[in-house]
Amino acid sequence: SFLLPLAKYLACSVHPRESHPVSFHYAHLGDSVTLQCFDPGKSPHILWYKQTAGQKPELISTIFNVGGITFHNDFKNNPRFTVPGGKGVFHLRISNIQPSDSAIYYCGGIDLYAVEFATGIFLILKGSKTVLQQPVSESVQLGDSVTLNCTINTETCEGEHSVYWFRHDSGESPPGIIYTNGDRSGQCMKSPESGSPTQSCVYNLPKRNLSLSDTGTYYCAVASCGEILFGNGTKLDVGGNYTEPVFLVYCLGVALGVSIILIIVLTYIIYKINLMTCRLLCSSQNQDADNLHYVALNLNKNMSRRQRNNMEEETVVVYAGIRQ
Repeated sequence: SFLLPLAKYLACSVHPRESHPVSFHYAHLGDSVTLQCFDPGKSPHILWYKQTAGQKPELISTIFNVGGITFHNDFKNNPRFTVPGGKGVFHLRISNIQPSDSAIYYCGGIDLYAVEFATGIFLILKGSKTVLQQPVSESVQLGDSVTLNCTINTETCEGEHSVYWFRHDSGESPPGIIYTNGDRSGQCMKSPESGSPTQSCVYNLPKRNLSLSDTGTYYCAVASCGEILFGNGTKLDVGGNYTEPVFLVYCLGVALGVSIILIIVLTYIIYKINLMTCRLLCSSQNQDADNLHYVALNLNKNMSRRQRNNMEEETVVVYAGIRQ
């Protein structure tokens, strides 16, 4: 089909498409799932891709808005993969889930210039093989260090296997890959049972000098034996970074309030002291003035008539001088 090379050529220009929030999709062997894809008629063609961990994206199908569906590659004659029709709805339905179906699926709209992909959908297979993450929840302080571990019990098989770590924050954005390990490093121990093909492997993710941006839920995913196994997730809560600033602001607010109260009290005390000082000074001045008038008008009756006449003259002169 000419659309396959065209799609590969146009995929060089890829833009994320605003879509519904996505999350992990879990399924068991033999289940049927429907992966959602919406397009309001802007794209003439809709594409579905499957990407297995460590592999390139593989084209599943091309859906035409005018009608018609074409499946590609190994999906061409596979009845388990269907796309039920509907206006603006191009969901991918997978029946009888197999281990090889565990992958990341993308739907995208194609036009003459670019392919716009919606956010990927993680299809996680739940079966007898388990991935255990420890601890389930961890609360640490700002600047601390922590080590997350992922234990997988699976069969031994030939070929490489890879470990991926995802972090999902509290927002609606999908989980993003933060670390990938493709060199098969880790501590693996085979089952002690004789002839048992199972083994247990432990993978660690050290996190040092934690900051606010490290808060979230961490998932490990192990690609082994042709399938992807996801862990149950570890919730990492970086504490201390919220309470300390709030407590500091609270203390500063209390100190400011106490300072304002002290300023008001001191201002009132200074005002009262000044008022009392002014009253005392004014009272003293009035009392001195009264004494001066009283002394000026006081005549001694024991004096002789001539002395009193002389004193009255002098007193009148002094009193007249004060009144003027």
